[in-house]
Amino acid sequence: MIAILTGDIVNSRRHEVQNWLPILKKILNQYGSSPLTWEIFRGDSFQLKSEIKTALWTAIHIKATIKQFKNLDVRIAIGLGEESYKGERISESNGEAYINSGECFESLQKQKLAVSSKDLIFDQNINLMLNLAALTTDYWTSTVAKTIVSAIEQPKKNQKELATLLNKSQSNISELLNRGGYDEIFKLNQYYQQHIVSL
Repeated sequence: MIAILTGDIVNSRRHEVQNWLPILKKILNQYGSSPLTWEIFRGDSFQLKSEIKTALWTAIHIKATIKQFKNLDVRIAIGLGEESYKGERISESNGEAYINSGECFESLQKQKLAVSSKDLIFDQNINLMLNLAALTTDYWTSTVAKTIVSAIEQPKKNQKELATLLNKSQSNISELLNRGGYDEIFKLNQYYQQHIVSL
């Protein structure tokens, strides 16, 4: 099984494309190479293939990265399932994961992050949790988002080391991570990882 992330940048026209597009490409490159693993299309939309276990954390990483730009956000649908055909480009590949991701993306309305698999009960539970998490993550400030990105990209660093990296005090880092709900989102990802094993 694999995960396919289908997403687009919300309010992309509020920033010059040269501001956010290189950042989006840079983060997608951390998860593989284009066009086999990821592609950007229609200017502000993208698709990324991921390991199923890391898919949700990857989506949160992308969201935090884009939220560093004021007024920007990202919508991402995570489709879980099999890959029945692997093309030379991700856009040419096909299978259950791709279909689930596409259908999930089309059904996104107010929510900006959702998961679709063959297990409807799992989907209902994780999507309810993601909707609750969105009460925090959709309102990350650029400063909070930058701190979340650093914590995700430097998982072995403690708050003191993150403070040095970001040129802030340890108490400031602690406050920003708390405001961003980092511990709760980390636990949400653990729940996701524990339950996808049975899919």
